[in-house]
Amino acid sequence: MRKKITLLCFMLLIAFGSNAQTVTVNGVVKEASTGGVLPGVSVSIKGSTSGTETDFDGLYSIKVEKGATLVFNYLGYKQKEVQVNQETTINVSLEESAESLDEIVVIGYGTQRKKEVTGAVSVVSSATIEDLNPTRIEQALQGQVAGVNITQSSGSPGAASNIRIRGVSTNGDSRPLILLDGRVIEDLSVVNPSDIESINILKDASAGIYGVRAANGVILVTTKTGRKNSAFQSILNMSVGFQQTTREIPLLNATEYALLANEAFAANGDALPFTNISALGRGTNWQNSVFETAPTYSLDYTLNKGTEKSTYSLGIAATSQDGIVGGSKANFNRRNIRFNFDTDVLENLKFTSSTIYTNTNKKNLIENTLGSILFNALNMPPTTPVRDANGDFSLPPAVGTGIEVANPLTQIDNAENISTVNKISGSYGLNYKFFDYFSADVRYQANYAVANSNTYNKLRNFGNGNVFNVDVPTFTDFSQSFFDYTFDAFINYERVFNDVHSVKAMVGTSVFQSIGRFNTILTSNASGEDLNNLIIGNPVLNGDGLEIFRNNNNGDNLSYDSRLLSYFTRLQYAYDGKYLFSAVLRRDGSSNFGPKNKFGFFPTASIGWVASEEDFLKDSDVVSFLKLRASYGIIGNDRIPGFRFVSVLNGEAEYVFNNTLVQGIAAGPIANPEIKWEQQIPLDIGLDVELFDKFNITMDYFKKTTEDLLVSAQTSGIIGVAAPGSSVPIINAGTVENTGFEFAIGYKETVSEDFNFNVNYNFTTLNNNVTFVGNDTGILEGGSFGVGQEPPSRMEAGFPIGYFYGYQTNGLFQTQADVNAHATQTNAAPGDLRFVDTNGDGVIDPDDRTYIGDPIADVTMGLNLSFNYKNWDFNAYAFASLGNEIVRNYERTLPLTNRATYFLDRWTGPGTSNTVPRVTTGATGNNLFSDFFVEDGSFLRLQSVQLGYSVGQKTLDKLQFSKLRFYVSGSNLLTVTKYKGYDPTTSNGSPIGGGIDQGFYPSPKTFLFGMNVNF
Repeated sequence: MRKKITLLCFMLLIAFGSNAQTVTVNGVVKEASTGGVLPGVSVSIKGSTSGTETDFDGLYSIKVEKGATLVFNYLGYKQKEVQVNQETTINVSLEESAESLDEIVVIGYGTQRKKEVTGAVSVVSSATIEDLNPTRIEQALQGQVAGVNITQSSGSPGAASNIRIRGVSTNGDSRPLILLDGRVIEDLSVVNPSDIESINILKDASAGIYGVRAANGVILVTTKTGRKNSAFQSILNMSVGFQQTTREIPLLNATEYALLANEAFAANGDALPFTNISALGRGTNWQNSVFETAPTYSLDYTLNKGTEKSTYSLGIAATSQDGIVGGSKANFNRRNIRFNFDTDVLENLKFTSSTIYTNTNKKNLIENTLGSILFNALNMPPTTPVRDANGDFSLPPAVGTGIEVANPLTQIDNAENISTVNKISGSYGLNYKFFDYFSADVRYQANYAVANSNTYNKLRNFGNGNVFNVDVPTFTDFSQSFFDYTFDAFINYERVFNDVHSVKAMVGTSVFQSIGRFNTILTSNASGEDLNNLIIGNPVLNGDGLEIFRNNNNGDNLSYDSRLLSYFTRLQYAYDGKYLFSAVLRRDGSSNFGPKNKFGFFPTASIGWVASEEDFLKDSDVVSFLKLRASYGIIGNDRIPGFRFVSVLNGEAEYVFNNTLVQGIAAGPIANPEIKWEQQIPLDIGLDVELFDKFNITMDYFKKTTEDLLVSAQTSGIIGVAAPGSSVPIINAGTVENTGFEFAIGYKETVSEDFNFNVNYNFTTLNNNVTFVGNDTGILEGGSFGVGQEPPSRMEAGFPIGYFYGYQTNGLFQTQADVNAHATQTNAAPGDLRFVDTNGDGVIDPDDRTYIGDPIADVTMGLNLSFNYKNWDFNAYAFASLGNEIVRNYERTLPLTNRATYFLDRWTGPGTSNTVPRVTTGATGNNLFSDFFVEDGSFLRLQSVQLGYSVGQKTLDKLQFSKLRFYVSGSNLLTVTKYKGYDPTTSNGSPIGGGIDQGFYPSPKTFLFGMNVNF
């Protein structure tokens, strides 16, 4: 009994002593610069998941043991740590971070302080996006982040961009993985730029946490949310402006054109086409007729609210943009509704949600191809008027211009094509904290989209035998539906031991499924002026007595189902805030591979050393921060069409029954049961430095090696690969290396209370090299040039991917003696291009083709400048790309097509020119693909300039606004380049066949006038 009483007393003493060590700490959190209170600040106990948040008045209260450390975190402000001793009242002032080391960075399934990040992660803030005010988010990334290059697939309204992170790593799909609030999206068009809180870009092995599909990097987009304990806040942004073309290509006027045409006909002994040149004048400027000033506007409204337990954020936005070619016939408009809602269901259970609905409508014109509108604006004869004597659109000459050249205004007038997309995207999650150091997350993300494309081809004559002639009017209705979902579940463990050992561990699983359905209806005998009053009649018979009617509905080849299953774990360790380690193990399974190769194992790891925390640098007045880091790993890629490992009946077959065309099915693509994961092996060695608390420097050396490339095999046509719906098998046969160096430096200075400025500069070098192509020829071809010529682009070991392969020239033949002394060149005459006999066999033939350039830039650079003076703010952004080539492929070069003015410097006799060949209607080799058509694509572009004025506080108080700002901005204002075409940013995004300009729709020059209002 005595022992029991003694034991009871001892336990009471322990309990009393323990209670004596626990105190309740109260205080207020304010903003250092203004003294205003900060609601919603996270107050946590270091080394545990326990914590609270400040209320509407910035007040907090928390129970904590003496000696423990309180951590204060607030988005956009520097993290602060305070140790609890005897005080029970601790007031804290937080300073704005402005990309400080305490900035919270999204790293995948979690966040981390920038100071502790060991991977190559870049951040674009909402402030940067607001400065640029882009129509599409990609426009805000170009020049902002080292290692990220954006090329335009087109400058037309709403056109998507090609995003490449650290180069092209595969000849297949090189797009990065894009996640919006944790959910997969295929492109950024569904997001309103004003809704974005931050964009985090994972460029190295740190992307491995997302495993499959992250081989080309990851872009993490976080949208804005409300703050707890905050009143209603309304934000209104409006802008209106206009767009214009940045340039017109100098072309021959009617008189110059006629003189040159006569010279060409005379050179071949043909009759002259123009006998009265003096009456022609300047003729028709087809570019002036096609280009126009196009309006654009944008409007978005955001409403935020927060209670003690919940936050709300509602955003509504609308954008409309006409085309500088086609005007309203090329209109793009987008409407967004976003709703974010977070709430504390229980003290340790939090629910988060984000839902976005997007509606886009895009009217489409023919562009970026042989026979496109701009192609024809460049090739139509200036002697042909826009309209004929009857007031109808005129036709091109009956002969001499080919069958692709047409009146571009007829094309615009005849265009009846619209694509509509309705998409709803949602992300919903639960976070549960338990046992002090553990938390569990469950997330469900889904996307559902319905897309329709309607095309009406009206009865129209574009010219004699023209490929665009419509003899039977048709209507096409192409509908698609897509659904995908991602389910993530993971458990986190986070704890600090002995104040120096910080451990974070995570284990989880992810399931992804994507399905699509397609339906196409093509019918003849349609009538009406446009799509709005279309009448569809009964199908008619073509010349063979067959109905022109096709309904591809519910065919097996009109759907897909792709699935992924992943298991992953991550360990992060930091010792005393100086020595950092992170490792990820991930096992991914994909339905794109057969049973033997379905799963792959992909490990990645990174280390870091914060040298500025060492004693020899801790008190340095020069080095404020210094961190060395390195990462390495393996990441898988499965981006190929589904079920290519097995033979399936999803090809196309057509049969005739009773004079009716009936569709059936046949064998589809040739199978390869041995295909397996494409693997990328990224290496990164980086350095982060902050000097004098003013300079921020980041340097990275990277090397990405992609092995087992998933490529299309080259096979004989006798195995059936040319059949409708069939294709060649996919094999693992290639290796590509990308190496480079990234450098970024930023300088910030506060000159006075009224004036501060920031300057940021970055550059990236890139060397792309194919080391292995494992097919029979060791070569993969792609792209197109001219009519009927061999593909101009190649993938081959020892060269950059997609390099240009053609004839190398060495000036022009000046005399017949030059021709006689040269290797045998078919149809060569004085004034023609002189091709180099590269193999020395004395004959110019296709074997003499060689490397003549590549579309990949050697160096890209970005420069950003901003300053604030009293109520004025100014920012400017510039971007440069150096070392890439572009193929000029928008010239038809037929006897009566127009030409660029550089032909005024053509060869007309010995010594007159050694660069521009003679003109003739006779057969020559001058139009064969050679370096004559390959130009330097380097450029420097002033991407954006903006000047803003914010109304003063006294006026704001009278208006009861918290912010009122007016601004004027211009984008794409100036481009310095030697390239002769419209826009040096031209690219179709293809790894093999990119960089070929067929009349690229230029990115417009845009002027905006806008207003930002916070109520």
